[in-house]
Amino acid sequence: MAGRRRRERQRRRTGCVAAVMIFAGIGACAAYGIPWAVGQFGGQVRETFHETVENAVNTLQTADTDFPELNITADEVSDHFYYQQLTEEEQTVYRELLQGVNDMEECILIHAGKGDRPERAYEHLLYDCPELFWCVGSSQMTIYDSYTEFCPGYSCTVEEKERRQSEIDAAVSECLSGISSDAGEYDRIRYVYEYLVNTVDYNENAPDNQNIYSALVGRSSVCAGYSRAAQYLLDNMGIECIYVVGTAQGQEAHAWNIVNCNGNYYQMDVTFGDPVFLSSESGESMPDNIIYYDYLCCTDAEIRADHVPTDEVTYPACDMDDLNYYRMNGMYYDSFDPQILLEDMNASIYAGEEMFVCKFSSAEVYEEARDTIVDDLFSRAAQTLGSVYGLDQVRYTYIEDETHNKIMAFWNYQ
Repeated sequence: MAGRRRRERQRRRTGCVAAVMIFAGIGACAAYGIPWAVGQFGGQVRETFHETVENAVNTLQTADTDFPELNITADEVSDHFYYQQLTEEEQTVYRELLQGVNDMEECILIHAGKGDRPERAYEHLLYDCPELFWCVGSSQMTIYDSYTEFCPGYSCTVEEKERRQSEIDAAVSECLSGISSDAGEYDRIRYVYEYLVNTVDYNENAPDNQNIYSALVGRSSVCAGYSRAAQYLLDNMGIECIYVVGTAQGQEAHAWNIVNCNGNYYQMDVTFGDPVFLSSESGESMPDNIIYYDYLCCTDAEIRADHVPTDEVTYPACDMDDLNYYRMNGMYYDSFDPQILLEDMNASIYAGEEMFVCKFSSAEVYEEARDTIVDDLFSRAAQTLGSVYGLDQVRYTYIEDETHNKIMAFWNYQ
């Protein structure tokens, strides 16, 4: 660029990501930094995420009691992931609890007595069944020697449950109307991921934020609502989707999903794909029209850069990288070639694309490329931007994401 170049760039590296907005005059270039943080966020948001059971203090002697007939068969739930993790006795309790909460019974008689852990079966039931939106996750128990009176907590009355179910059904129909019934499994998974990112706002104070009603109807939730909504929608589309629990970036608890696509398992975190969530974490404004695809159909190695699943359950291995969004869409670089990157940047500008993304195969390639991209290639691409569109001043924003070896640039054509 002609003239004296001035750079006043303020950068904050919270965790591993920084973002800078650049104003580059075609004659005399000036740069100003507006820092954002994405990736390892330092735990500013505290999830309201829980599934707990309150135990009654008394253990009583067995009394005569009649158990209702168990109408839910093992075949009806045999494909449920968490059900499969239970012992045969716990599986019976799981089915008894499912039958009871379906009828919204005040207290459910279950075949679990002194020394058993019926709360484990109940926790697994709620992880498997996002449709049980009226169950708040906490319960009280009166324990006898050989059975238990299990009293779940409900968030609404029977009448309210029916009304909310109608609203959920309408929301699901609206969602499904946006994708062809002939769409392949990957297209359905990606559609649900994008749909939830685009329609739900992250809000830790959202009502009912532990269930699907908050995400599908209220359009405002936290990780539990996002993940259960993804599970519910994909179940409706015939896609296996597992609700995963663990921690993420220092938070006390976090939930996400594992999906089955064409026989292979992949990690997926819709919450982390939402820029509204990332803005909440960083405390800074971020572009609201983007989606972070790093958490769509990714591997165990990728998700564990900032997620840790619980060790109480063995989840399916996710080791296939064939559905990496950036690789599939020409944004993935196994090596660093400045000329190729500049040509790709210029091509995105000629095409009028709002965003340019380059994701590198490793931290080593990212480190090799990072300084040249930020200090040289962006400035050269800015010249193209100004020249092609007749701009006196060029503005663009870039975001560095070290966690995922990625840099994103947003071109401003005004």
